[in-house]
Amino acid sequence: MKTSEQLRDAVRRKYADIASTRPAGAAQSCCGGAGADAGSVNMIGDAYEGTTGYVAEADLGLGCGLPVQHAGLRPGQTVLDLGSGAGLDVFVARNEVGADGRVIGVDMTAEMIAKARANADQLGLDNVEFRLGEIEHLPVRSGTIDVVISNCVLNLVPDKQRAFAEIYRVLKPGGHFCISDIVASRELPEWVRGIAEAYAGCVSGALPRADYLGLITAAGFSGVEVRAEKRIEVPGDLLRQHLTSEQQREAATSDLHVMSITVTADKSG
Repeated sequence: MKTSEQLRDAVRRKYADIASTRPAGAAQSCCGGAGADAGSVNMIGDAYEGTTGYVAEADLGLGCGLPVQHAGLRPGQTVLDLGSGAGLDVFVARNEVGADGRVIGVDMTAEMIAKARANADQLGLDNVEFRLGEIEHLPVRSGTIDVVISNCVLNLVPDKQRAFAEIYRVLKPGGHFCISDIVASRELPEWVRGIAEAYAGCVSGALPRADYLGLITAAGFSGVEVRAEKRIEVPGDLLRQHLTSEQQREAATSDLHVMSITVTADKSG
C-alpha cells in the first residue's frame, strides 16, 4: 500500500501532465483517469454550459459538480477554492463576489498554478490569486475566508480528516463551505482500489458516503446538507476490461457504485 506522500506525488505527477498536455474543454473524469478508456467516464458533461463567469481556457474537464451553484456567494466575499486547477471555479466564483470580492485558488501542482495565473492575466483580473500548497497544509491565515469551495478534489487527499480541519481553521466564524466530491456506496474492496482506471481514476480514494459526512461533523461543522447527488455510471465494457467475472458479479449483487455529491456545512459563529 502506498504511503500518503507517495499518493500525493502520484497525483501531483498526473495533474502536472494534464496541465501540460490536455486541451481546454476536454471531457474526462475529475481525476484524469489514465488512458483513452478511462476518459470515456465523463462526470461533468456540459453542466457548465451557460454558466456566467465560465472561462473555456480554464476548463480541463476535471469537475464532478457545480459547487458555486450551491455556495450562496454574495458580492464582497472572500472565497477559497481548494484544488483550483486551471482556475475554472475561481473565475465562476469571482463573477458572483464581484470586483469588491476576492477569490483565492490553492493547488499543489506548480503546472496548474502557472496555467491558472496565465488565464487570470489574460482576463485582466486583479482580485483573484493562485497559491501553491497542499489542502492538508493550506497557505491561508486562520479565520479569513467567508466561503470555501472545491470540485472533485478531496477524494484525492490522503488525510481527509486533516483537510476538513484545515477548512474549518481558515473559515471565519459563521462561514461555510460547498464541496462537490466523489463518494462510494460502501467500503471499497481491495480489487477496486487496485484498478482505479476502471472507476474513473479517483475512486480508490473515495470514502463511503456515511463516513465522508461523518468526517465533516467530526471536524466541528454544523448544518451538513447534501445539496446534489448523482450516481456515476461506469460503462460495462470498461468494467469488463478491468474486472474478472466474479468481481463483476460482486459489484452488481452488492450494488457497489460511486457517486458525486455536493455538500454544504457551516462553521458556527
